[in-house]
Amino acid sequence: GADNGRRGLRTVCIDPGHGGNDPGCVSRDKKTHESKIALDISKRLNRMITEGYPSVKVVMTRSTDVFIPLDKRAEIANKNDANLFISIHVNMVSNTSPNGYSIHVLGQSSHKDRDLFAYNMNVCRRENSVIMLEDDYSEKYQGFDPSDPESFIFFNLMQNAHLEQSLLFAQDVEHAMNAGPIKKSRGIWQDPFFVLWKTSMPAVLIEVGFMSNAADLAVLRTEEGRNKIAEDIYNAFKVFKKRYDSSVNAGTPEEVAVTKAEPAPKTAEKVAQAPVKTGKVYGVQVLASAKDMKDTDPFFKGYKPMKIKSGSLYKYIIGVSDTKSKTEVEYGKIRKSFAGSFIVAVDGDVITRIK
Repeated sequence: GADNGRRGLRTVCIDPGHGGNDPGCVSRDKKTHESKIALDISKRLNRMITEGYPSVKVVMTRSTDVFIPLDKRAEIANKNDANLFISIHVNMVSNTSPNGYSIHVLGQSSHKDRDLFAYNMNVCRRENSVIMLEDDYSEKYQGFDPSDPESFIFFNLMQNAHLEQSLLFAQDVEHAMNAGPIKKSRGIWQDPFFVLWKTSMPAVLIEVGFMSNAADLAVLRTEEGRNKIAEDIYNAFKVFKKRYDSSVNAGTPEEVAVTKAEPAPKTAEKVAQAPVKTGKVYGVQVLASAKDMKDTDPFFKGYKPMKIKSGSLYKYIIGVSDTKSKTEVEYGKIRKSFAGSFIVAVDGDVITRIK
């Protein structure tokens, strides 16, 4: 339980990628398997969190070299009411030059650079392809086609309620790993990974380095290298937990980790396509995305959103009015079209979720 009965980040689920009859990436000399590297780093991270935070429960989706279906991994996190899901993987491409780490959160892949887009979809296909190893593939993963980036579901994924927190943790990880043995950051990506789609908490998938790159592989093969990577992720966890706990305890249960999640940027860009109001206004947040979208985008279904840039996210708010009661009436209609939307108060550049 949490210290002194306060709410906060009480459970974290660590998911070592692959396992058993699914080794994941295998090094060219066949000596190193992604499944074993991911498990080793995950166990180290587990130990660090358990020792540093005795009141935090750590759940592992696997602790041995076994095969766990992707939906089962998410189910383990959901059943244990995890407040954070961390999936550990190793990257691989046919070319030996790409190197570095990347952090992935759930969303529609929206890369303007088509090569990058194709590259990321290939990573997704590889990580999602484990689905094909399962006997009842077609029933279990209905509506999820990892090879179809235009699949309708990806568009809906962008409004995942936990995207904001996932992105904040991704930023913490990117910053912490920058001090690690594999220094090159390939950035934070929004991608349609199945294991993230099914989780109902902030979730990230970390590709810690490239098995196909000689320098990255050399780091991953040393105990010191793996330990440092685990330590960097642990340091990111510490930063995230502190912010998460203070935001939860500062607000009501409905405000869990949404308000005060990040210091407001000094100059928030506010592009108000909705009528510009002075003072506090109310509206319905329908989307938080790293993608800068036009107000004519079909996603908004004809509504003209107020767009506010907050950190690395754009927040899109519709049904804006000067009173909470007017917005509540609008919300009745809006939520039928935008599942997962919620009412917010907007005061200058501060957005606060309200019940």
